Amino acid sequence: MKYMQNRNSVFVEKFADVKILRYDVPGFDKLPENQKLYIYYLAQAAKCGRDILWDQNNRYNLRIRAVLETIYKTYKGGRQTANFSDFEIYLKRVWFSNGIHHHYSTEKFQPDFAADYFDELTANSDWSNFSSGEKNAEEVISLIKEIIFNPEKETKRVCLDAGKDLLSTSANNYYRGMTQHEAEEFYNRQRDLNGKQPVSFGLNSTLVKEDGQLQEKVWKADGLYGEAILQIIFYLEKAKNYAENKKQKKYISVLIDYYRTGDLRKFDEYNILWLQELEGQVDFTNGFIEVYGDPLGIKGSWESIVNYKDHEASIRADILSQNAQWFENHSPVAPKFRKEEVKGVSAKVINVAMLGGDCHPATPIGINLPNSEWIREQYGSKSVTIENITHSYFLDSMNNGMLEEFAASQEEIDRAKGYGYLAGNLHTDLHECLGHGSGKMNEGVKPEDLKSYYSTIEETRADLFALYYIMDKKMIELGLIPSLEAGKAEYDLYLRNGLLTQLTRIEPGKDLEESHMRNRQLIARWAYETGKKENVSEFIQKEGKTYIVIRNYERLRELFGELLHEIQRIKSEGDFVAAQQLVENYSVKVDRNLHREILERFKKLDIAPYAGFLNPEYELVTNGKGEITDVKITEATDFTTQMIQYSEQFGFLPLVND
Repeated sequence: MKYMQNRNSVFVEKFADVKILRYDVPGFDKLPENQKLYIYYLAQAAKCGRDILWDQNNRYNLRIRAVLETIYKTYKGGRQTANFSDFEIYLKRVWFSNGIHHHYSTEKFQPDFAADYFDELTANSDWSNFSSGEKNAEEVISLIKEIIFNPEKETKRVCLDAGKDLLSTSANNYYRGMTQHEAEEFYNRQRDLNGKQPVSFGLNSTLVKEDGQLQEKVWKADGLYGEAILQIIFYLEKAKNYAENKKQKKYISVLIDYYRTGDLRKFDEYNILWLQELEGQVDFTNGFIEVYGDPLGIKGSWESIVNYKDHEASIRADILSQNAQWFENHSPVAPKFRKEEVKGVSAKVINVAMLGGDCHPATPIGINLPNSEWIREQYGSKSVTIENITHSYFLDSMNNGMLEEFAASQEEIDRAKGYGYLAGNLHTDLHECLGHGSGKMNEGVKPEDLKSYYSTIEETRADLFALYYIMDKKMIELGLIPSLEAGKAEYDLYLRNGLLTQLTRIEPGKDLEESHMRNRQLIARWAYETGKKENVSEFIQKEGKTYIVIRNYERLRELFGELLHEIQRIKSEGDFVAAQQLVENYSVKVDRNLHREILERFKKLDIAPYAGFLNPEYELVTNGKGEITDVKITEATDFTTQMIQYSEQFGFLPLVND
């Protein structure tokens, strides 16, 4: 709560189902000059990979963005019309989602203006400076018009529908010209060739089929995405000059080598060096990291976060790290799936200074890396909770009416207001610091064995770990919570969100697609169904409205432990069938009547279900001799201005990357 004095409102604007917020960068002005410069150059590198993500999300995205931005900047017709307002909203949605597919549901969103109006927009815009590299403006416009307005084209960025070919039905740009079976066989052969040797594969390449043969186009300095990667390298080299210690300089050098060569063994080396560096105050991630955008869970989307340590808030993370072995030893999972020795678990609370790629505008509130299971087991992991982001969310939620509308009682509301911020941050700490880093897999088992269900199962596992322990008296003993009321507040929130309020993010008639949404419903629905006979929790009706009420918090905790036991077994053994049954039975389908009710209640609140952030702006300060003397930080105030600026200053890739 220590940032409350800085700002009364973080809200910037709202459009469609999205709101744009700001985040504070507390204490930046007080950082030493060296750390400011380190952050500055890392922040520049964090913006240089933006185009990579756009192209990864869909092969037409860069062309679509270029056309839409040209219209926005040069259109000569009237702008004070409902049609042009709808065009602006569509453009903002494309910016927010880094492409034409919704950032959460991954379904293509349709513009609210007609194709005829698009013709009017393009006819009255200036195309004299437009170049796509392969076709003239007229041909590009014709192509993307079909992509934008035809609902049968590029329908869903990530398809996880059981029984379908996940590649032919997904519109992402990670695979070209092959079936799911062909891609899986390609990487199965790589696994077989490597045998027991731990090695990463497929993370940084586009898999293509040419002349009947499958081959990888590697993302590296002299390969695919090279124009942007060279810019990332340029700023990483600059940043290295201001690194805080030799370990930071070393892992930046290895990261640069990885970007130059595309050799994933270098990326593994970088990850090991990175997670072992614990003394610097400034840290960052930069690379092809998360695999949620690939239905096969292999390809990494490009992202970056630049941050510095929040010393006060990190005390709680330090306590968890120091007691990691106790939590592992007392986990409700089978002893054979526990780690005998927890290695290298480090955690801290950070303030983010720059978000990039797949972390912007929408961003996670916590991170646990590296994702490689063999590195986690042999060397450990780093975990962070992003304090200034969670605080912005908290400020925004204080008076939006959601809690009052969907909480079942005044007692629940009071508990949320009294303990919710602390409980939410502790849940993230436990999830990232201990949950993802807990447990072990049987020899020879790989995450890919669970195929499209891996991400949901892994997020379920980490959430269950957090839920199980946040109601443990050990948390009071360690001084992390004042009483178990904090744990109860988190249980209230989790079931309320998993069964009710997250449905506000789903369109009528749709099922759950995104892995985090699936994992929350899986836990909440399984616990409700399994505890129904004991009345552990129940749906109640008041004045025609549905609420979820927890009747027995202690028994609910036991149920979370039972499910964690099974989820860990599934991951440890690579039990695809059991994973499929749990996910399909509990986390995909939506009660249509309940969904309709929730949407009606939510609509009356007039708030957006999704949020993202403006980044601050950094500027080098020089003296009369041209020498750098400081870094100035200013607050961005307009989403459109920042997006146009990013496209103009960091648009390094050609519009076509075939």
